[in-house]
Amino acid sequence: MTTATATPTIERPLDDDFAAPASREALERAAASLSSHGIETVIVSDGATARDFVLTQIPRGSEVHWGAGVTATEIGLAAALEVSPDVIALRPRLSAMDRATQGDQMRKLGAAPDVFVNSANAVTEDGSIVSASASGSQLGPIASGAGRVFFVIGAQKVVPDLATALRRIETHVVPLEDARALQAYGFHTSLNKILILHGERPGRITVVLVEEAIGF
Repeated sequence: MTTATATPTIERPLDDDFAAPASREALERAAASLSSHGIETVIVSDGATARDFVLTQIPRGSEVHWGAGVTATEIGLAAALEVSPDVIALRPRLSAMDRATQGDQMRKLGAAPDVFVNSANAVTEDGSIVSASASGSQLGPIASGAGRVFFVIGAQKVVPDLATALRRIETHVVPLEDARALQAYGFHTSLNKILILHGERPGRITVVLVEEAIGF
């Protein structure tokens, strides 16, 4: 029997203008800009294709970690990584550890995986990736800790410029993440840290832009 999950209550003002997918042309401009900044970028039609693409790109035997956001769960990527015999999934291992007695080990294990999989909160058409966080636990691996990084990003997150990206985070992402955090953890989120990637050495980061709205 399947138990329905209650829809989180959104307590903060929400700007729904950032929920609609950007055009194919906007995705192509973002992809070209990211590629010119050393960030390999592909455009796919849907979440299932994005999931399958990422799974085929991860080297066998890699230690793989992923963020606790909505996208990887929504497209089935988190579930596939957890049971894959081809990788060493770190999230189940971390979930089984005791933060009170193994906190240092958990921090080190999650900070520098071979591969880190995540989404982002916004991508600009001129080639920047913007990620916000309360704890910052996913930002370290993205910035430098992980050997490889794969982003799966829905088309609704593609925006014209950095100012719009930051407004999207403040007025759209934070209210939705706040509701999710209250339901999942019992406390509010906070916008404590923002990472902006303008470029990377070629081969380290791959972005998968999806032509549909995924996550928030």
